[in-house]
Amino acid sequence: MTPMFGLLVAWGILTGILIILLIYRSTLTMHEDDSIFLNDTESQMHKDQMEVLVKMNRITPIVKILGALSGVMILIIAGLFVYQGLTSSTTLQ
Repeated sequence: MTPMFGLLVAWGILTGILIILLIYRSTLTMHEDDSIFLNDTESQMHKDQMEVLVKMNRITPIVKILGALSGVMILIIAGLFVYQGLTSSTTLQ
């Protein structure tokens, strides 16, 4: 297994997890309301919205970290690909 293949597999797994979290986050935001006008009888809606907000606050930093890692890894893969291309072309001459 070459280092390039290992990096591609790791990047694929990382990006797959990122996509799953983004889909999960979008399903959470579908149920979130921008404003709720509640009286005492609708306190369950308030609790539901607070639960959605807590889940969103828990997921957001993970999504940011995974997005940054995915971006850095694809840049490293591209750099390694270019480096291998440059070194192989100079050895052929």
